[in-house]
Amino acid sequence: MRKTLEPDWETAERLYPAIYELIKSYAEYCDENGDEDFTEYKNLENKLHEMTGKDMSEYALSEWWEGEGLEVLSFRVALPSPNAVQDITKEELTEIIGIIKEVPLPSNDCSFKDTFCYYIDDYYRECLRLNFKKYKPIYFNSQRGEDGKYFEYTVEEIVGKIWG
Repeated sequence: MRKTLEPDWETAERLYPAIYELIKSYAEYCDENGDEDFTEYKNLENKLHEMTGKDMSEYALSEWWEGEGLEVLSFRVALPSPNAVQDITKEELTEIIGIIKEVPLPSNDCSFKDTFCYYIDDYYRECLRLNFKKYKPIYFNSQRGEDGKYFEYTVEEIVGKIWG
C-alpha cells in the first residue's frame, strides 16, 4: 500500500505525549475545580485543534473513562486524518478492507505502532468514506440473509460493493 494511504505513525507518536498530558491535566483540573461553564473544556479543544488541525467535537474529551480510556483517546486525537486519494487501486482497497475486517493484533514489540495497531480501523473507515462514494459502514456489520441466518460479507464481497 502506498505511504499516502497509510497512517502517519510518526506524527501520532510525536504528538501523543503532549495530547495525553493535556487531556489528563484537564481531567485533574475538573476533579479539583469543576468546569460547569466548559471554559477549560473549550480551551482544551482549542489547544488540541491547534496541535492537530482536527475538529475536536468528534471526541469525548471529558468522558474518556467511559470509552476506551485516556491512552486510546490520546492516540485517536494524535493520529492525523487520512488523505483523499484519487487513484486508489483495487488491490489497495482490498488491503484496507482486510485491515478493517481483521484488525492487526499487536506483536511482542513495544513500539508505539504496535501498541496502538489494534485501534487503526477507524482511520481506515474514514479513508474509505473520503475516497469511495459507494462505501457504507453497514458492509462491515452482520447481515441477515433471506434464510434468516446471519452472515458477514467477505473482504472480496465488500470490495465488490465499494469498487462497483
